Amino acid sequence: MKKVWAMLLVISLLAVPMMALAADDVLNVYNWGEYIDKQVITNFEKEYKVRVNYDVYDSNETMYTKLMSGASYDVIIPSDYMIERLIREKKLQALDHSIIDNLDNLAEGVRGYQQYDPDNTYSVPYLWQTVGIVYDTTKIDPADMEAQGWNAFLNPDYKGHVYMYDSERDAFMVALKALGYSANTDKAEELNAAYNWLREMDKAVRPSYVTDEVIDAMAAGEKWMALVYSGDAAYILSENEDMGYCTPSQGTNVAVDAMVIPANASNPELANKFIKYILDYENSLMISEEVGYASANAQVLEELSGEGGDYEGNDAYVPRDGYELDEIYHDIPEDLRSQYSSMWIKVKLHE
Repeated sequence: MKKVWAMLLVISLLAVPMMALAADDVLNVYNWGEYIDKQVITNFEKEYKVRVNYDVYDSNETMYTKLMSGASYDVIIPSDYMIERLIREKKLQALDHSIIDNLDNLAEGVRGYQQYDPDNTYSVPYLWQTVGIVYDTTKIDPADMEAQGWNAFLNPDYKGHVYMYDSERDAFMVALKALGYSANTDKAEELNAAYNWLREMDKAVRPSYVTDEVIDAMAAGEKWMALVYSGDAAYILSENEDMGYCTPSQGTNVAVDAMVIPANASNPELANKFIKYILDYENSLMISEEVGYASANAQVLEELSGEGGDYEGNDAYVPRDGYELDEIYHDIPEDLRSQYSSMWIKVKLHE
């Protein structure tokens, strides 16, 4: 995802000596890599005279494993299905709405995808996105791309010119949607049909299986089409005027990453202040401008996509809202997660 960077960021306010800070003056944040404007962290430290320890992860599952090992963070920013799991397992604490008093800043669109927490009891949206196709309009006619949708990944005319994002859940979503099924199905016959669709895809276009390297590669025009997240697509389109973005009519995944406070957080009061701070206009603007993903702040979303905005005319920036075939991912049982993983490995091994 936009988020795959194997590194640890620790951002400190140098003006405040470490030994002078009490536990209440330190905030531990765990977020996806390359998913914030670092200046926002620095500004928060200065305003509240605290230090922020900022760690990063590359997947919801990595974050979950570390949290379950006993690691203590004050704010984490998982995706919708992982928040659903954490709420069910009672691993989150309720937010303090007397501190986070700016929830009216949230865009209506992002609110509509929060079935897992409709009243923001445990979570506040951070950024949101869709999954779609970036393609070279000089190689593939836009009308053809719209007509094919996900089935473009079965077109042998594109063989050798395709990137497939190496994410089993997203890959199966593509196949399931192409076949007219729900992205959250647990029916064996539908999952097997999706598996066979992906095997056909692998043979038809022989894609390169990639992660974040797809961003710069597509910006450079190295392939004709790629499965990408909309925030990455927004960047690609801003860098290469030949690139277009298609959100297939068969439906797609809409993902919401949201800020939550773990049950074992050591500084929940400061965590609530941080969440409020991030949702404020100025800070939401800085973050969305920096990373290219759609802001959960309504004013920022409108400003950046509107006249004179950084993403004016960029088809990938604002997620499609209210389309009946679009879905968020729901948490799935461990046996089904294992099944996804096993089948996806076989697809990539050309079995």
